[in-house]
Amino acid sequence: MAHKKGQGSVKNGRDSVSKRLGVKKFGSEMVVAGNIIVRQRGTKFLPGRNVGLGRDYTIFALVDGSAV
Repeated sequence: MAHKKGQGSVKNGRDSVSKRLGVKKFGSEMVVAGNIIVRQRGTKFLPGRNVGLGRDYTIFALVDGSAV
């Protein structure tokens, strides 16, 4: 006979890996073409001049300059 009761299993013992979303380059910070400026889910921020919008709604710099 066991002297101690065995450990039961649980349904909620998991956590998802963080996605590292958010603003990566802030106001007047220098960026190089290709730098990621914002990682987002959906178009929380819309792209302006000289920036592109990726398939996953990532905003990135198309030219060298400063983030506004």
